[in-house]
Amino acid sequence: MAARLIGVLRLEPYRFVDDLPFDATADEVRQRRGPPARQARNDVGLTELDYGDAVYRFQDCGRLEEVTCHVSVLHLDAVAVPFEALVGFVRAHDPQVFERAGFIVSPRWGIAFDPHDGGWVTALAAHCLPQWRAL
Repeated sequence: MAARLIGVLRLEPYRFVDDLPFDATADEVRQRRGPPARQARNDVGLTELDYGDAVYRFQDCGRLEEVTCHVSVLHLDAVAVPFEALVGFVRAHDPQVFERAGFIVSPRWGIAFDPHDGGWVTALAAHCLPQWRAL
């Protein structure tokens, strides 16, 4: 299934992805979005609800870990950043930015993304940063 581009995604780091709070459950995601196109367990033991344009990943206890969305523009606070400019923006505005496994990880903005992967951005829960640093 080809991924549909969401377009604009609003992110309040560690709190909201668009209007979905990071304390949302898988059932709440299903209520908002309907049944996923695919549900599976990934290589790191998280349950994925895949909607094509977004993938929601949960721990077994139900805690939301991350949301990966296919976007063209990311709204961070009051700034709209096109995906193509995201690397430069993050490097200029987050002194703690780091790279792991081909991903740029921004603790300030709570995101991880592969700049060569055509618009996919992962919004992280705050408790995920230590795992990213440990990679």
